[in-house]
Amino acid sequence: MHPDDTYALKNEGEYGKTEMWYVVDCEPGAKLAYGFNRDIDKSEFERRIRDNTLDEVINYVPVSKGDVFFIDAGTLHAIGEGILIAEVQQNSNTTYRVSDYGRLGADGKPRELHIEKALDVTKCKKPDIPYGDIGQVHVNGNNHIRELVVCEKFSAKLLSLNGKHTLSYEDSFVSLVILEGNAAISCNNYTSNITKGDSVFIPAGLEVELNGSADILYSYV
Repeated sequence: MHPDDTYALKNEGEYGKTEMWYVVDCEPGAKLAYGFNRDIDKSEFERRIRDNTLDEVINYVPVSKGDVFFIDAGTLHAIGEGILIAEVQQNSNTTYRVSDYGRLGADGKPRELHIEKALDVTKCKKPDIPYGDIGQVHVNGNNHIRELVVCEKFSAKLLSLNGKHTLSYEDSFVSLVILEGNAAISCNNYTSNITKGDSVFIPAGLEVELNGSADILYSYV
C-alpha cells in the first residue's frame, strides 16, 4: 500500500500515491487483490501479517478486460498473475510491503517489509468505491468517451476513437496511451502516426487532432 500526502511528506520527504488501474488484458481466471473482504481492526491486521494468514481476509477480485480500479492511498493492493494493466498515478515511489510472496532481492535476501508504517496508513475496511466495469460513457459524434476516474490528483478517460477528435487542456498536460488500433495525431501542420503501445505527451495549452480507429487512455491533472 501507499501512504497519503500528509504521512508521506512527514515520514518520507515526498508525496504519497493514489493511483488507478485499467485492465488492458488478462488471462481467464486472473484476479487481483483490492482491499479486504471484510472490515478488520489494526490488531487483527498485524497478527495476520506476522502469522502469515493475511491471505484469508484479502479481497481477491476476478478481472475482465476493461475493468477499472481506483487505488486510493492506504488501500492494500496487488496485481495477480496474467494481468496487463495501464496505471495512472501520483509521481511517487513510496511503497509499504506487508508481504513479498517469499521472493528474494538481487542480493539473495528477502526484501524489506514495512509493517509498522503499513499499520499506520492502511485502510482496514472493505472497499466502498465502485470498481470493475464502471464509468459513464458519453457519445461525441462517432466517438465514445468513458469516464474512468475524476479525483483531486488526476482524471482519466478512455477514448474510443472512430474518426476525428480534438483534445486540448489549457491548464494541464495530457498523457495518451494507445491501447488498441491506429491513429494520426496532428498539431501545427505536423502529423505523426501512433499505434498500439505508443505513449504521447501533450503540453498544456496545445490543441491536437486525433484521426483514426483506436482505444486511447488519456489522463490529466
